[in-house]
Amino acid sequence: MIDELRIRDLGVIADATLPLGPGFTAITGETGAGKTMVVSALGLLMGERSDAGAVRTGAAQARVSGVVRTADPEAAEQVDDLGGDIEDGELVLSRTVSAEGRSRASVGGANAPVGSLGRLAERLFAVHGQSEQLRLRSTVAQRETLDRFGGPALAAVLTNYRDAHRARRELGEQVAELTAARDERAAEAARLRTELDEIAGVDPQPGEDAELTARIELLSNAEALRAATATAHEALATESDDPMSRDAGSLVDGAVRELERVAEHDPRLAAVLDALRSVSFQIADGARELAAYVDDLDQDGPGELARANERLAALNGLFRSYGVDAAAVIDYSSTAATRLTELEGDDERIEELAAELETVTARERELAAELTELRTAAAARLSELVTVELRQLALPDAEFLVTVAPLDALGNAGGDEVQLLLAPHPGATPRPIAKSASGGELSRVMLALEVVLAGVDPVPTFVFDEVDSGVGGAAAIEIGRRLGRLARTSQVIVVTHLAQVAAFANNHLQVVKDSAGGFTESSCQRLDGDARLAEMARLLSGLSDSESALEHAAELLALREEI
Repeated sequence: MIDELRIRDLGVIADATLPLGPGFTAITGETGAGKTMVVSALGLLMGERSDAGAVRTGAAQARVSGVVRTADPEAAEQVDDLGGDIEDGELVLSRTVSAEGRSRASVGGANAPVGSLGRLAERLFAVHGQSEQLRLRSTVAQRETLDRFGGPALAAVLTNYRDAHRARRELGEQVAELTAARDERAAEAARLRTELDEIAGVDPQPGEDAELTARIELLSNAEALRAATATAHEALATESDDPMSRDAGSLVDGAVRELERVAEHDPRLAAVLDALRSVSFQIADGARELAAYVDDLDQDGPGELARANERLAALNGLFRSYGVDAAAVIDYSSTAATRLTELEGDDERIEELAAELETVTARERELAAELTELRTAAAARLSELVTVELRQLALPDAEFLVTVAPLDALGNAGGDEVQLLLAPHPGATPRPIAKSASGGELSRVMLALEVVLAGVDPVPTFVFDEVDSGVGGAAAIEIGRRLGRLARTSQVIVVTHLAQVAAFANNHLQVVKDSAGGFTESSCQRLDGDARLAEMARLLSGLSDSESALEHAAELLALREEI
């Protein structure tokens, strides 16, 4: 329920606060006073598209805010997800529209996307105006109306059906894709087998290419390495029998022996002697390592270089096709093997999916049939109840009929086409309301539907814009009476130009136009007592002080006691 609505700089309204509250609120005013701006303001709070042209001339922005009372747990969850708060059951919504066209929204004190207002509105409000009448002409809207009347049982079956319908479509697409691409996938599988065989034939190992490159470098320079290391070994520890040949080891050992002979005479030589002994050990170690190195070179067979080059060439062939190094080729092989397993399981997978598709299709048809049964039963009840309502809305001979007919194929909402038909008088063939109902009749059909639907699916707040369009007299009185009854269970806000409708409101607001100063500015005031009686008289006759109109207005106001 909307407790209060404040409008600033929207259209002709500079600053107006509308105390709404529970029950039935009627909003009246002279033509051009800005009544439609009230509906526009409510629309902005409900997430409708904004229009920069609606910003009041000279203002930087229009702002609408509303205090909404709600105990709806789903609405509370949405507000919480947006970072907003509901305090003591009160939710504050606001919307600003700049003169440049920028729009911002706030939910429960937190900035929020404008679209979030629309999602909240689905839980909190129902708006009916000329656009809604046009929407009701569509078969989708008519089917949604019947489904809403069908209540939780129909809604549960519809949810299950949609799950089955979506699963059937997805499975069908998978089966079709696998079947259509079978030859292409078979060719892919053959290619992968060839590639995996090629990689397996070489069997690359991580880091092997770097090791081979280093080994080939060594083997390619083996002779130079052998000569250099042999010469170095000879310099360190010669194996020559020539008594005149002197190697580094012999020279250092001779120096050690000479110093050992005299070191006791001067302690300063001890450090030198230790250093030379260390050098002697290092020369001996170096000579042994060089000898072992030369032995290793001598053991390398003459064919090893050719084998290493051949192996590296094989690896480079893989690198050109499958990756920059052995690790990349191994990764490709793993991925290709996984893909090949998937491809080789195509036939089996197609059979599995086809069996699953058959099961889901059967389930979809079963739920569609259940939907049709529930809709047919609901259509009979809705036809009867709305017909009764229409007879109370000055259409005593009208018959409302809801039909459920099969479609050629199952869709997202089942296999039914729902039509709302109206026979305005006895003997008339029921025809779609889009073709048979006048504007006034369509308004009454909408109201009758909402009164009936409120019994099974109540909406917290109804907003009606010109629901009385095209009607008057007794029909208008019955519309007012029905709106008053609807207000017993929901908040009802009606923009009207008929006193017969406004008479049944427990809260009467007047939008007042002031053209002083050369420009139009509107405000809003609550009417009670004589002020309300005068506005009712103006609605009836155009004169707020006509005695006959005042008497008629008083008679109308007395009718409210009857509901």
